[in-house]
Amino acid sequence: MTIEQVDKLESLYKEPSARAIGKEMTSLDPHARTIIAHSPFLLMATSDAAGRCDVSPKGDAPGFVAVENDTTLLVPDRPGNNRLDGLRNVLENPHVGLLFLVPGVDETLRVNGKARIIDDPERLATLAVNGRAPTTALEVSVEQVFLHCPKAFIRSGLWDLEKQVEKGTIPSMGRMLADQIGGGLDAAELDRATAEAVKNNLY
Repeated sequence: MTIEQVDKLESLYKEPSARAIGKEMTSLDPHARTIIAHSPFLLMATSDAAGRCDVSPKGDAPGFVAVENDTTLLVPDRPGNNRLDGLRNVLENPHVGLLFLVPGVDETLRVNGKARIIDDPERLATLAVNGRAPTTALEVSVEQVFLHCPKAFIRSGLWDLEKQVEKGTIPSMGRMLADQIGGGLDAAELDRATAEAVKNNLY
């Protein structure tokens, strides 16, 4: 059975608590700033004009996302695969969702807002690492901020070292790409190229 009406959906769940509703903010308070300052990793959700979605990982040293003020964030776009999926989406649809993670902490911070792509050298210079500024950054105008409860992390045991998957359980990136793309690609060579890119092109 498919649920297509909001009232039907809501009838299956309890009413959200006053706390769940009241925690929503429209700007970054000191606690949100603290989480962002300690976060080395976030997930960024975007969609194009037709609603096709993309989620992209962003990571760097803790605090890599700059807080310019209570309603403005700068997210550097470090070197990647150059597909530009998320950036292309922002050009069509500026709405973005950010989920900030802090290793070992089960609570997360959700930030939703509107983004635009900037290439202003002075602002990009503030995001430089090892003397290299990003080519672009996303300026996110904050509209919605709230903490997310720890249940998903507790259920998954994400930070539990005993639950880490042993290396080799999942094939290497090169092996998977060779199988997926085909055309006689050599898995070992792809792994070497990936390792070289990681070594020389992080910034």
